[in-house]
Amino acid sequence: MLPGVIAGHYRLDQARMDIARLAARAYAEFVQASVVSLDPVARVARLQDGRELRYDFASLNIGSTSDLSIPGSAGHATGIKPFEPFLERLAASKAREVALVGAGAAGAELAMAIRRRGAGVTLYADRVSFNPALAIRIANALRRAGVDYRRGMAVDAVEPGPIVLAGSSRQAFDLVLLATGAAPFEWSRRTGLATDERGFIVVDASLRSVSHPNHFAVGDCATLRGSPDLPKSGVHSVRQGALLAANLRKLISGETLQGYRPRKKALLLIGTGARSAIAARGNWSAEGRWAWWWKDWIDRRWVKRLAAS
Repeated sequence: MLPGVIAGHYRLDQARMDIARLAARAYAEFVQASVVSLDPVARVARLQDGRELRYDFASLNIGSTSDLSIPGSAGHATGIKPFEPFLERLAASKAREVALVGAGAAGAELAMAIRRRGAGVTLYADRVSFNPALAIRIANALRRAGVDYRRGMAVDAVEPGPIVLAGSSRQAFDLVLLATGAAPFEWSRRTGLATDERGFIVVDASLRSVSHPNHFAVGDCATLRGSPDLPKSGVHSVRQGALLAANLRKLISGETLQGYRPRKKALLLIGTGARSAIAARGNWSAEGRWAWWWKDWIDRRWVKRLAAS
């Protein structure tokens, strides 16, 4: 619902969940703190305030951060993850010209949402991750929204200004945003749990760490062994979360754990800034106001179910 918040379709509180109240409803202890390190052998989590939490089993559901590998991006651009600082920066900047790097589903949807706020938006995409028919549909939607879509144009660096360098092009913006894909949090790389070459925690089908089976990891922070190219998407995160809940209960009761089976096709709903959306699944796609109402109904129902109100 984040693009809908940016486009003005939702208030921020309509797209958020009160985790403390949700935990209380589930009779779980809630600790508001940041984990800075994890010792999987001693089974100790160390918090930023110096406290230590000892555990028998641990589950990492920490998501991901934005990929800041483009030279200069760490100092002169803002990643869209974590979402809170991204929203704060967007609201405070009052930017009139925005560059957005990365034209996957998130980048395209955010570009149209920001354009609806009134800012000029330039969207850079070094590659297209959709099938040809869907790629054309999304490109047409971006152009109708007034987004300057630079397909096939890789960003080489971001300089002070900020200025975006892409090949021979050099252009200044008020704000540069990165939707360049997921990257692991630095502390999760140092846990000692087995990771892939990018630093994501490798898990087996039951979502357990392949090196430390008393640890689980799901969603964006994990890579499923045997499916390294599985997209870091909310669809898989939600489905893995449901399986994780079941497996944690089975673990306590001594039952055999279930395995996660990724579906080959998943529904994709992309808002186009106005109250319209693109719906896609496999090679099928369509668009219209009906797709927006469908997306809105799914999103509102999901948040309401977890809002703990």
